[in-house]
Amino acid sequence: MTSAKEMAELIRASKNIVFMTGAGVSTVSGIPDYRSMKGIYTQSGLKQAEYLLSHKALLYDTDNFYKFIKQLYHPEAKTNIIHQKMSELEKDETRQVTVVTQNIDGLHLKAGSKRLVEFHGTILTCHCEKCDAAVCTKEFLESYRHRECGGLVRPDVVLYDEAINPKNIEQAVVALQKADSIAIVGTTFQVYPFASLIDYANPYAKIYTVNKTPLVSLNQTASFIGDAVEVFELI
Repeated sequence: MTSAKEMAELIRASKNIVFMTGAGVSTVSGIPDYRSMKGIYTQSGLKQAEYLLSHKALLYDTDNFYKFIKQLYHPEAKTNIIHQKMSELEKDETRQVTVVTQNIDGLHLKAGSKRLVEFHGTILTCHCEKCDAAVCTKEFLESYRHRECGGLVRPDVVLYDEAINPKNIEQAVVALQKADSIAIVGTTFQVYPFASLIDYANPYAKIYTVNKTPLVSLNQTASFIGDAVEVFELI
């Protein structure tokens, strides 16, 4: 296993790196992952986040959909050292840095990442399903009915039975094809199609994993098992 210092040095030495990030990056900022949010399951009698975050639930189980999705908002959450260091690396003109994230909380954007692919969209913007008008988050949190037309208001996230935005797929694939290094940080890498993006990576790219549990399905160049904060504090 690679030490935190060794992993930090490998990341720092990369000239064209893609960070693929997951919920483990946001939990450092106090945002729980979906599967640790037990309270809403008890209240609604439902058992799976995948259902609660589906377009089907939005249309046919609307109250439970909104009851759950509103718990994903954490306006008090601040960027942490992982977000911040990724953004700082991007500012170094001697290297190219791209972040492809599963997270919908917008913290990479708040940290200043410019070359950013929010693969599953963002919870920070909303629109009306009926008239497609942009709706501010404050209005959405007050009512899930659009004041203008009465349509359902929803965040700009990809729900479980919806397709990924083709533009996001294209941007992620292009970045991975050009990368000399890929660092997978804070994810079990079991959500698809996000995890299948690795199939499009430059075959000569080095793959680094930084996660609390081993990712046994990947052919990794180096792996750090532990808290990603330990690595990014050293970058």
